Amino acid sequence: MKPIYILFLICFSSATFAQNIQGEFDELVQAEKRAAAKKMRLQINPNTYNYDVVYHRLDLAVDPADQYISGEVTTKYIAKEDLSTVVFELSNDLTVSSVKQRGVSLAFSRSTNNEVIINLPEVQFMTELDSVSITYAGIPTSSGFGAFSATTHNGTPVLWTLSEPFGAMEWWPCKQDLNDKVDSIDVYITTPSNYTAVANGLEQSKVVVGSGNSKTHFHHGYPIPAYLIAIAVTNYAIYTQQAGLGTPESPFFPIVNYQYPETAATNTTSLAPTPSILNFFEATFVPYPFRNEKYGHAQFGWGGGMEHTTVSFMTAGNNGGYSRSLIAHEMAHQWFGDKVTCGSWKDIWLNEGFATYLASMVIEFLDGDAAFVSNKNSMITSITSQTSGAVYLTDTEALDVNRIFSSRLSYNKGAMVLNMLRYKLGNEVFLQGLRNYLNDPALAYAYAVTPDLQGHLEAVYGSSLQEFFNDWVYNQGYPVYAITAHNIGNGQAVVTINQTQSDASVNFFEMPVPVRLTGAGGLFQDYKLENTINGQQFIVNVPFTVTGVVFNIKKDIISKNGSATLGSASFELSELVGVYPNPTSSEINISLPNTIAFENCEVFNALGQKMGTYNSTQFTIDQLAVGMYSLVINTSEGSIHKNIIKK
Repeated sequence: MKPIYILFLICFSSATFAQNIQGEFDELVQAEKRAAAKKMRLQINPNTYNYDVVYHRLDLAVDPADQYISGEVTTKYIAKEDLSTVVFELSNDLTVSSVKQRGVSLAFSRSTNNEVIINLPEVQFMTELDSVSITYAGIPTSSGFGAFSATTHNGTPVLWTLSEPFGAMEWWPCKQDLNDKVDSIDVYITTPSNYTAVANGLEQSKVVVGSGNSKTHFHHGYPIPAYLIAIAVTNYAIYTQQAGLGTPESPFFPIVNYQYPETAATNTTSLAPTPSILNFFEATFVPYPFRNEKYGHAQFGWGGGMEHTTVSFMTAGNNGGYSRSLIAHEMAHQWFGDKVTCGSWKDIWLNEGFATYLASMVIEFLDGDAAFVSNKNSMITSITSQTSGAVYLTDTEALDVNRIFSSRLSYNKGAMVLNMLRYKLGNEVFLQGLRNYLNDPALAYAYAVTPDLQGHLEAVYGSSLQEFFNDWVYNQGYPVYAITAHNIGNGQAVVTINQTQSDASVNFFEMPVPVRLTGAGGLFQDYKLENTINGQQFIVNVPFTVTGVVFNIKKDIISKNGSATLGSASFELSELVGVYPNPTSSEINISLPNTIAFENCEVFNALGQKMGTYNSTQFTIDQLAVGMYSLVINTSEGSIHKNIIKK
């Protein structure tokens, strides 16, 4: 990755900046794909659904010079039904030597499906709490980017884990589906004393044990899924920063960085933006979710980053530093991915789309609007490079690692869908909806699916977003717009919007369309036109003669190319009067220039019978049957005839 150390100044042009960011982003996504590829052989395990894990105690012994682990994992769990056996997931490459319950050995067996099946001495009834301890050892399988890797940096051994999505069972006995978070964990790591160990949460102690070894204890007191539990061991140099706003509501807390000594100086420089980014996320969303413990980074030998709770594992660039985009992306996951975790891999955009968009918001915050627009343009270019593809995955796609970690769809399209929601709802409504989502007691430190996000946004927006989610999240493709504008005099112009769709799964993309009308001498005015039908016309007030029209100048919505032109033809009276929506189930809106006075509207059925007269440009036809109707719109300039369909 190409590290970028910019905090307040941009040293390159916006285009170059965006290319650097996009290059780093593409490498990050490719690394996540590689790391997950061999884990996808295991999906949902129904044999672990009958209990809830409440606590793990991982007592592990490792040496970064060896691809080997031994340990004892104690698990407290609550039965969700009467149990005579309990099943944990553990790779068959690892050997279990004993299973105990309160010091008493239990019978167990191994399945061919990487399971430890424990026979309980008596039935454990539903809602009862109990525990078991599994002692095991072996060489975790690790080819390429594995869940458990022992390698070197600058000739020094280093060991690290990366379990997303299904690799936790490759190095410890666990339950790793997206249905259960562990309430708290204690991790004890015994390793040669010349090394420093890292894990989730706060370090509690480091004591000498035996000859030449030390045991480091970490405690993490927040709910955590199995795939985010991680350890790392090498000769780390520790560099501590401070975050928080220094108020009673936002007290300071530590940022603990574990760095390879040979790159520590460069890493320290590249970490300078970290407190500012963290404080920005806190001020924009909700307080850092794990602020009673720490945030931080641990350097490791994989080509990307991984958002392990309270300590993101990070790779440095060629010159030793971390890129700012990687720092922002992995940090953003602490809110979206770690506090609230996607409830299925079909909903992966709730992790990756959010982290990608929050990293873009950091560009907006630190570098300004031009860099933000350039970044959004890069994402749109990626999204529209193919005509199909949805944000939300099908059941089959959720088994395909390349589709789960699709940079075009899960990351870029997911991020731009969030940008469009922000544009549609308005900044404050959008952010309040996200704060409510993060603070929802049913979702916070638990799991969420796409309808959970939709529901919270609808609650603050005050209207349904189902059409939006159908078009932009569940279905495929994007629109291509053709926009024309005409001067019609008296300080008004008419804007006509036409649209084609790249994929047949969407009949029409409903979305507010950003249009800029320009005039002589650099004059311009921006409009947000609620486009719901093809060929829709909007009569807008404009305080100058329009000389040009520009579409999507700030890259607010997903669209490919398209056209925006200034028309010169004059309009007939009937062309200046619009009726929308059409078809309609209830509401009728009539638009007309301010030079024309509205008198009334008469509605006739297909037999020519008058069904009503309306004295407003907005009215409803709820009482009418489904079918075709004719409107006679009477104005100061004459009568205009329009046809509508009641659906």
